[in-house]
Amino acid sequence: MNYKKYTGLNNDIIKIRTEVFIEEQGFKDEFDEIDKTCSHIVLYDGGICVATCRYYQENGTYHIGRVAIIKEYRGKHLGNKIMQIAEDYIKKDGGQTIEVSAQVRVSEFYKKLGYNKIGDIYFDEFCEHIRMVKFL
Repeated sequence: MNYKKYTGLNNDIIKIRTEVFIEEQGFKDEFDEIDKTCSHIVLYDGGICVATCRYYQENGTYHIGRVAIIKEYRGKHLGNKIMQIAEDYIKKDGGQTIEVSAQVRVSEFYKKLGYNKIGDIYFDEFCEHIRMVKFL
């Protein structure tokens, strides 16, 4: 398993996020203006793109989001791996605070990685989300 870091969207990122968030989960507004300038991490198994996430800084806080693993590769701890890669880049950049906008149904995944819930549950499209924060 190897990875690459990109600035802006490419076909591998679009493929994974379309498959996971649009086709599987039914989101409509998956891509936004942030995608054009933020950093994206993509994990590859040989030549196959299997996971992605993005991160960016806003007002001194880093944000990790759009964490997606294709169905065939779930359960192999790739979520942990890609989060660690993003966190390592954020640490190198001097980041001290990371926020995620977690789907409530997977908030325990982020909790195991050291993120704590803050605020109230809110809806992004039709899906319950909760803000979570980690201090480095």
